[in-house]
Amino acid sequence: MQAEFKLSLNAYLADLVSSPVRSLAQVIAFNNAHPIETESPCLLLERMTDFGQSNLIAAEDTNGIGPVEGAAIGRLKELNTDGLEKLMKEHQLVAILAPNDDASSLLAIGGNPCIVVPAGYDEQGVPFGICFGGLKVYEPRLIEMAYAFEQATKVRRPPMFKP
Repeated sequence: MQAEFKLSLNAYLADLVSSPVRSLAQVIAFNNAHPIETESPCLLLERMTDFGQSNLIAAEDTNGIGPVEGAAIGRLKELNTDGLEKLMKEHQLVAILAPNDDASSLLAIGGNPCIVVPAGYDEQGVPFGICFGGLKVYEPRLIEMAYAFEQATKVRRPPMFKP
C-alpha cells in the first residue's frame, strides 16, 4: 500500500491545476512547517500530535513497486476476483452493506468503491454509519442508494461538540 500510495498521490498532486504541494515529500514538509494545534474540534488543522506522519514518511521511503510489491498486488487482485467479485456476481448483488466503514478494507483489496453515510447515534450521541459498497463502475448506483437512504432516514444532523 505504501508504494502505491506514494506513486498515486504524486501523480494526483502533479495533475492538479493549483496546489501548494506537488508530491508526498512536499506534503510532509508542509505538515512539518505548519504543525498547528488547537483545542477546537471545529477547526480543520493538521493536528500533528493526534495523527503524526509515520504512514506518510514510510510511504515516502519506498522506491516504487518492485517484485515483492508486485506479487502482493497480484495476490490482492486474485483474492478480489475469487472472493468479493465472485460472490457479488454469483448472487447478482448490486451492493453490500456493513456498519460504519467495516467493509472498507475488504473493498479496498480490489479497488472497489464504498460510501458511508450517517445511520444513527448511540446512547452518548456518537454517530455511526452504514457503508454501501460495490464493484468497480458501480459508483453511480452506490451514490444513488446512499442518497436515497439519507433522504428516507433523515438521520444526518449537525454535530454537537461537548468539550
